[in-house]
This record gives sequence, structure tokens and C-alpha cells, in this order.
Amino acid sequence: MQLEDYFIFISEDDIRIKGHRIGIDNVLFYFLEGYSPEEIKANYPDLSLEKIYATITYYLQNKKEIDAYLLRIKQWKESHYQESLENPSPQRQKMQRIKQQRQNSLTV
Repeated sequence: MQLEDYFIFISEDDIRIKGHRIGIDNVLFYFLEGYSPEEIKANYPDLSLEKIYATITYYLQNKKEIDAYLLRIKQWKESHYQESLENPSPQRQKMQRIKQQRQNSLTV
């Protein structure tokens, strides 16, 4: 089995672990924070240790490309977050109104 067989390459910015909706970035976030494969498995119990090790190995063999991939993911998430702050969804607006009403009732 080739290492790449563990993944689905949906696009340049979307690599997922085969058989799951989990992106490699989710596993690698924990790995780069210092988590062991066993600790990562505790956070993703549906992933086998084999797939976690495959993800880490793929990262280590393609570090430069995957670091660039992770940076693009981080930038995309940040821009998406900023956009949601500038243009909140109707649900978020409703929650903000409720929160403001509760704060106002506490200060009265």
C-alpha cells in the first residue's frame, strides 16, 4: 500500500483521511502541539492508530508542502472568521441580541 492511499485529495486545500470526513490538518494540529499518536486517537476515537501514523509520516515526508498547506488552511479559517464577524448570520445576530438583553437586565 502506498502512503497516499490513506488519503483523499479533494483539492489542493482539502486533504482528508480516507473513510473519514477528517482533514489531515485536524490530526496534524494536535501532532504539532506535541500530542502523541495515542493522545490524538483519544480525540478522534474513530481513527485507527495506523491512519494517524500514516498522516504523521506523510507530513514528515512532505514537510515543506504540508506546512504550506497548513498555512493556507489557517489563513482561510482566519479570513472566514473575520468575515463572520463582519457579516454575522441571522442566528448569530439573534444570539447577540439575547446576550445583550440579558446583560442589560443584570445591570438594571
